[in-house]
Amino acid sequence: MRLLERDDTGAIRLTGDLPSNKIPPYAILSHTWGDGEVLFRDLMDGTGNNKAGYAKIRFCGDQAWRDGLRFFWVDTCCIDKSNSTELQEAINSMFCWYRNAAKCYAYLVDVSIPSRDVDDKSIWEPAFRASRWFTRGWTLQELIAPTSVEFFSREEVLLGDRTTLEQIIHDVTRIPLKVLQGGRLSDFSVHDRMAWIENRNTTREEDLAYSLFGIFDIQLPLLYGEGKEKALERLREKTGKDDGCLADLRVTDPRHDKKRLEAAKGGLLKDSYRWVLSNVQFQQWRDGEDNRLLWIKGDPGKGKTMLLCGIIDELKMSAPSCLLSFFFCQATDSRINNATAVLRGLIYLLVSQQPALISHVREQHNLAGRRAFEDANAWVILSEIFTAILQDPALRTTYLIIDALDECVTDLTRLLNLVAQVSCASSRVKWIVSSRNWLQIEEQLAMATQNARLSLELNAKSVATAVSTYIDHKVLHLSHLKQYDRQTETIVRDYLSSNANGTFLWVALVCQALEEPKVRKWHTLAKLRTFPPGLDSLYAQMMEQIGHSEDADLCKRILAVATIVHRPISLQELTTLVEMPDEIADDLESLEEVVKVCGSFLTLREQVVYFVHQSAKDFLLGKATHQASGDAFDWVFPLGVEDVNHTIFSKSLNVISTVLRRDMYGLEAPGFPIGEVQTPALDPLATVRYPCLFWVDHLRDSISDKIRMKRSTLHAVYNFLEQKYLYWLEALSLLRTMTEGVIAIRKLEGILLLTLIRDVHRFALSYRWIIEQAPLQAYTSALIFAPTGSLVKQNFRTQKPDWISTEPVVEAEWNACLQTLEGHRDYVRSVAFSPDGQRLTSGSGDNTIKIWDPTSGQCLETLEGHRGWVRSVAFSPDGQRLASGSGDNTIKIWDPTSGQCLETLEGHRGWVRSIAFSPDGQRLASGSGDNTIKIWDPTSGQCLETLEGHRGYVQSVSFSPDGQRLASGSGDKTIKIWDPTSGQCLEILEGHRDYVRSIAFLPDGQRLVSGSDDNTIKIWDPTSGQCLETLEGHRGYIRSIAFSPDGQRLASGSNDNTIKIWDPTSGQCLETLEGHRDYVQSIAFSPDGQRLASGSDDNTIKIWDPISGQCLETFEGHRGWVRSIAFSPDGQRLASGSGDNTIKIWDPTSGQCLETLEGHRDYIRSVAFSPDGQRLASGSGDNTIKTWDPTSGQCLETLEGHRGWVRSVAFSPDGQRLASGSGDNTIKIWDPTSGQCLTTVDMGTSVAHVLFDHTGRYLLTDVGRIEVATATTENLVRLEDLVKSGYGLGQDKSWITCNGKNVLWLPPEYRPSCSSVQERMISIGCSSGRVIVIGFSRHV
Repeated sequence: MRLLERDDTGAIRLTGDLPSNKIPPYAILSHTWGDGEVLFRDLMDGTGNNKAGYAKIRFCGDQAWRDGLRFFWVDTCCIDKSNSTELQEAINSMFCWYRNAAKCYAYLVDVSIPSRDVDDKSIWEPAFRASRWFTRGWTLQELIAPTSVEFFSREEVLLGDRTTLEQIIHDVTRIPLKVLQGGRLSDFSVHDRMAWIENRNTTREEDLAYSLFGIFDIQLPLLYGEGKEKALERLREKTGKDDGCLADLRVTDPRHDKKRLEAAKGGLLKDSYRWVLSNVQFQQWRDGEDNRLLWIKGDPGKGKTMLLCGIIDELKMSAPSCLLSFFFCQATDSRINNATAVLRGLIYLLVSQQPALISHVREQHNLAGRRAFEDANAWVILSEIFTAILQDPALRTTYLIIDALDECVTDLTRLLNLVAQVSCASSRVKWIVSSRNWLQIEEQLAMATQNARLSLELNAKSVATAVSTYIDHKVLHLSHLKQYDRQTETIVRDYLSSNANGTFLWVALVCQALEEPKVRKWHTLAKLRTFPPGLDSLYAQMMEQIGHSEDADLCKRILAVATIVHRPISLQELTTLVEMPDEIADDLESLEEVVKVCGSFLTLREQVVYFVHQSAKDFLLGKATHQASGDAFDWVFPLGVEDVNHTIFSKSLNVISTVLRRDMYGLEAPGFPIGEVQTPALDPLATVRYPCLFWVDHLRDSISDKIRMKRSTLHAVYNFLEQKYLYWLEALSLLRTMTEGVIAIRKLEGILLLTLIRDVHRFALSYRWIIEQAPLQAYTSALIFAPTGSLVKQNFRTQKPDWISTEPVVEAEWNACLQTLEGHRDYVRSVAFSPDGQRLTSGSGDNTIKIWDPTSGQCLETLEGHRGWVRSVAFSPDGQRLASGSGDNTIKIWDPTSGQCLETLEGHRGWVRSIAFSPDGQRLASGSGDNTIKIWDPTSGQCLETLEGHRGYVQSVSFSPDGQRLASGSGDKTIKIWDPTSGQCLEILEGHRDYVRSIAFLPDGQRLVSGSDDNTIKIWDPTSGQCLETLEGHRGYIRSIAFSPDGQRLASGSNDNTIKIWDPTSGQCLETLEGHRDYVQSIAFSPDGQRLASGSDDNTIKIWDPISGQCLETFEGHRGWVRSIAFSPDGQRLASGSGDNTIKIWDPTSGQCLETLEGHRDYIRSVAFSPDGQRLASGSGDNTIKTWDPTSGQCLETLEGHRGWVRSVAFSPDGQRLASGSGDNTIKIWDPTSGQCLTTVDMGTSVAHVLFDHTGRYLLTDVGRIEVATATTENLVRLEDLVKSGYGLGQDKSWITCNGKNVLWLPPEYRPSCSSVQERMISIGCSSGRVIVIGFSRHV
């Protein structure tokens, strides 16, 4: 931040750029711009005080001086707006600068008060209300952000401040008084805050959106020229909608769970829970201050859940202004049986009741979206959000209730620790939790300092009374249903009362059995006496009855499967895992009857099978203390759990082998995006959802030390992968479980060490991302680009797309790359593994850091905060911290688990290009574009040492393994070895001929390796400084490609200074043409195909015989790079465009320069002859196109209108139109004679190549063939509004398109650095130096 300083003489000067920790107290000016404003350059050249706007600066300085402030800030002159980087940083920081100002002076030039009688508001209030200041976009944040805003008239008279004038300001702006009084902006919705800008305007339309950045506390890049709507769209996308954030947070609505549970248990009876309201422990918790946590504990079936439902209802009525959040755990429901779900549910209800709390959620949601609540770090993120909410000063009195802690299957310990820690953190928060009498829960809750217990066993009399009330209710219902007489009703009530033992669940199960239609009224008493007292005894009797039923074997199979599946399964899935009688397999009603036959162990909810209670499942697993529990286990699993797992595996593999096929949902389009896929009403995957995801788990669980895998099992797995593997990948994508599928494949590789399984694992890792995004790419991109030696590719060769006639040449075998992680929106500048190898981090030009699971490829975290490219990332040796160095000149230290920024280290004056932790993690080294290395204490953020000596950017730093030496590589072509403690330079290693980009010590510390832009790697002795080895062999980018006129040859020019001639059909390299001394930027065949011209950064053009590879001519004369060349239609002339801003016309036979055309003010990017050869067009970096007479050299027309470099020009076949493609993302069609622009097409991406087809009706571009025949107006036309025909490249170059639709995804290593599109053939030059050609037989 740059400030103005006023001294005691009244003189004003500009300070230097002040770091954020050195900014003194300052005042700030808010005003509207007018004529004669003083700009930054005016102050720098000393002309500022001669301009009209200087009066405002003088006023601000004098007023600040009167208020005891030497420093002040004025936007007109404290920002160098000619520096786009500084402007972007300033706009993103503006709200913060106004908020941090000690005083803000709003100078209203259109409000006059000549008499200076401020008390007479009638003089100035009308003008104040109508002031232009209230209509400007930027003054919105200038009104809201500061703690104090004082309003001054044109005569510099104080009118009042935001507090004294708040009602008038509210009337004029409609901004809520709470905001004007300093209320939290996050208390207001996105829609509300957007409305504050509606009646305001800005000079540049995009600023209407940019002026809201601070209002929403966001940072975005400035893209002037994008238009207001696009800017607002980016703003909305960044802010997100509160309901979208809540929707992603929601795993369940506990309010609905409460209603469901109450309905399932026959409704909530007030008399069954009201006893607790008189209980001493409950009253002390409710009314006192000493007990903030109440644990209600009791054995299974004692009514804990319904008791809590009743307490919730009572608290709603007695404390309506309080927040009430609750959650019901259920072990049998995978949605709500884990600690993460508990927190999501509690937070969801809190935010639903007090919307302002969503700011705590949105902070993480903005970083990672739904993944923040679902990935491996979800618990850490959610617990931080939850804790922040509980500590929020604005939080109202809150009650938090969790039922059935014992049914929290996953991360119970974490949940208990959190409850114990936060239960006494705030006097406004009270807790109730319930569970069975578990010692683990008791021990961990005892750590809470303010806790109390309410034992249902110790309150047996009260519970028994409640159960008695429940019995009365159930018997009354039975009596009405079965038409009991009074005697029967009394006997039933007495039996239930004498045998219930205070257990609600026992009563519920007995009454459920008596309700069965087959139990007639006259059977009631006999049936009743068969029910033994006690829950386990009742379960034992239920098992005995099942064992004697006609459906005993079927029930046994159903119970066995229901007990060990990894999640509750639907009825349809049940039919695939359990062998059913033919008569009922497809009859859902009969299936429901079968589930009911399973002795009340199971229940159905929305066609999904659940255990009636966790205690029922525990009984079948032999976990209950009753002897009958062990007998039940032996009966359900006579051959052990492994045998049932093997049965489930076998049936799963069989059913998915039978059901799965190509294109299960009839998508047809190869690039159909998963986001647009709608599940059919009759879902063909309904029966195989569970088998698709869990067959590998059941295979693994079927193997033990005693049970080995059968040969038939191995054969079945092999056949499935050989014949159905791609169908399975498609199904995993359609089911949105691709990540889980990849993890399953890895498990499979750990079970079966087969070559095929290794191949399917590599296939899944390589193409997981695209199959997840577009399911049918499993049969297109994955099969086309997989290595020729891939077994999957060979097994499914008949599935390859028949519309691809020429396949690209690909590698023979899988290379070292296991998978490609996509998600960054710009170059990835740095990557690093965590010390344990379980995480991978990446830093990108999109200003973010991502943390990945390298096993599944899933993005776990996205860290935002840098305002420049992230150049370097590094984990600390213990993996507990992550450091990032950025183009914003700072280093940030992060907690990689939570994503929280722990420290920001400032001090460098240039980009931070490299960072490295010392081996002990106690020091952090950073290398910067300011030519220095700094040594930091990463914990305190203190700079310990600054090492100076390099004469160029420090590109790389590395500690030796013992931490005693530090190496640095620089743009001055040297490596320096330092003592990091003393800062002394020990050695200077010289030998590279270009920038040293990367350095690293070998593990023994005895050697140092360096990589350089001179395309070599050197190995050094760091002690002596001797170079031990130099390794060469790198190649370069493909800069240009061109087909011969007959399409039989393809030429490519490269950064390795060579041209290669290829057979586009076979992919074979026919010739390598060597001779240029620098990058080959442009190549062109002569019209007869007999000559090839090449333009190079060595300032020359060479003419080659493309058959023999002989260089025929070398043309010299340009004083800059040759970027574009073109033959005339008759082949008699050659035009070349250069970095010296000129075009030259040559005789390609003699090499004589015929003409030099001058007039452009920047590089020539493209040249093209008209079809008759009478005109030449040139496109330049000066954003213009010129048309020339190539014979006389006269400039005929200068076409202006592009706002970016003109990268390509082309004439239509009749010469009546000229097309130009530009870096401003547009194509323009011109009349080359009059110079009139006929139309402008917004392409949405930089345009490198344009060419008319032979009809002149279509333009051939990188994104395909677009119809332009009817484009005759100057109106802006969007690409999506035009007819797109044929094959091309998508806007981000990651897809090949057909008729504008994505059809073939390009893996990153096959994406173009340059390309050429010809009807049904696309040639691609890759950054790796590879050239590929893909041909198409028809449209798709």
